[in-house]
Amino acid sequence: MKQYNVAVVGATGMVGNKFLQVLTEKQLPVKNYYLYASAKSAGKVINFMGKDHTVIELTEANVVDKEIDFALFSAGGSTSKEFAPIFARQGAIVIDNSSQWRMDPTVPLVVPEVNPEAIKNHHNIIANPNCSTIQAVVALKPLHDKYGIKRVVYSTYQAVSGAGVAGYNDLVNQAKEGETKKFPYPIFGNCIPHIDVFLPNGYTKEEEKMINETKKILNDYTIKVTATTVRVPVRYGHSESINIEFNKPCTLEGVRECLSSQKGLILVDDYQNNKYPMPLYAEDHDEVYVGRVRIDDTVESGVNIWVVADNIRKGAATNAVQILEYMIKEDNK
Repeated sequence: MKQYNVAVVGATGMVGNKFLQVLTEKQLPVKNYYLYASAKSAGKVINFMGKDHTVIELTEANVVDKEIDFALFSAGGSTSKEFAPIFARQGAIVIDNSSQWRMDPTVPLVVPEVNPEAIKNHHNIIANPNCSTIQAVVALKPLHDKYGIKRVVYSTYQAVSGAGVAGYNDLVNQAKEGETKKFPYPIFGNCIPHIDVFLPNGYTKEEEKMINETKKILNDYTIKVTATTVRVPVRYGHSESINIEFNKPCTLEGVRECLSSQKGLILVDDYQNNKYPMPLYAEDHDEVYVGRVRIDDTVESGVNIWVVADNIRKGAATNAVQILEYMIKEDNK
């Protein structure tokens, strides 16, 4: 099997650290890892894969002097906008976790269990979807294939880690000292219906991401999608109540069978014994968990489902590494 050189950009951040954890677990055929971060973190030594790696400052000069095959990015949209094309011009395939490239029509937006075929259309940049979208479409894909989705209503309950280290620290610190720095209001003992910036139509950018990305990933722009996204005092794991209306008749048994057959999804749906997905149990797992499956009898054909996943693993790092893993396997066929 071929050996590859892989860069991790934003290696010292929350998702960057999770990249390193997932890569350690996967043990991919990688010859060299190059860990990049800002000037503030440059020179820091990270022990990774049993070897000390010195963090490299992210500059063009420090990119072009290396032969890099793949670059995993999680360093923010502005950094991705500037540096992803530099890596791409050097021949590296960038898998980017920011929102910078997601809606670019020339850039594939990929969840490997849902639309791996989109990868082949890349021009050396592949976008990782929004964390809340990733887990949703893993559940929606088999249902759309079987019944045809007409409309989706998202209501999310998103962990503070989705706002990065600062968001996580707000919950931890406020529980001790009452201080909030990242969020506009206290998050401890509270729910904030405000994720990302507000748009002129009253929706937030996070809600717009879910609406637009769902259509692009499922490759169906006829689906009607609406969303309300809420930050809740949970450390890791986004939860979503998803109401789905179908074009074709469905049955509860058919929906459950559909979900059970989906790769990367675990059905936990035994309400009689109080078994259902919760973020507490999804933490540090790669799978998407689905439960509370119920027929919605207010429409001709529809269901309600409850979807939970670790937003830093499947919602970010793992999904990107799975794209990398898929491309390596395809390259070695």
